[in-house]
Amino acid sequence: MHTITALKPQKRSKSRVNVFLDGKFAFGMAFQIAHNLNVGQKLSGNDVVRLQVEDEVEKAHDKVLVFLAHRPRSEAEVSTRLARHGFPDEVAQTVLQRLRAADLVDDTAFAAFWVGNRSTFRPRGRRALRAELLQKGVSDKVIESVLEDVNQQADARRAADKRVVRLRDLPERERRRKLREFLARRGFEYDIISDVIDRLMAEEYDNED
Repeated sequence: MHTITALKPQKRSKSRVNVFLDGKFAFGMAFQIAHNLNVGQKLSGNDVVRLQVEDEVEKAHDKVLVFLAHRPRSEAEVSTRLARHGFPDEVAQTVLQRLRAADLVDDTAFAAFWVGNRSTFRPRGRRALRAELLQKGVSDKVIESVLEDVNQQADARRAADKRVVRLRDLPERERRRKLREFLARRGFEYDIISDVIDRLMAEEYDNED
């Protein structure tokens, strides 16, 4: 057994505490964990290991909160991020459980955010959206449920409207070709591409008349 002989705030981080056992520095830990400790308290070897694991979870959780501050993330992105910082899988899983309980990670909500963001700023077809979400580690089941509501016709038209402005000085045949290639790269299907371009060209003729 070990005895806690001192608990001292760290100079560089007021949110962390240095724990001294038997008169010697033993380890540092987050204040929210250390506040349950008292000078004179006895700790077994297992107690020390448990406290250190709890501190690892707290550090991992703090890093993830910073990661999530920029935009929603998939569970796979969170796991990958923690692995890059050297946190073991069991710590990552504990952190993910906490995040799920607090509704801070949710792959369905993440996928819906991703698709909505793409639709607004950089419209893409279902094929491209599926590939992106798979790359983010989202499951097929979740992807299918989110893509059901995607209006590819409307998204393709928005993408074409933005692109055609750059092509206005080209002959129609060249504009059609470049629009077709552009929309294909965005993952739209052939029949949708053809329909959108035909409608766009027809509207241009009507406006000219």
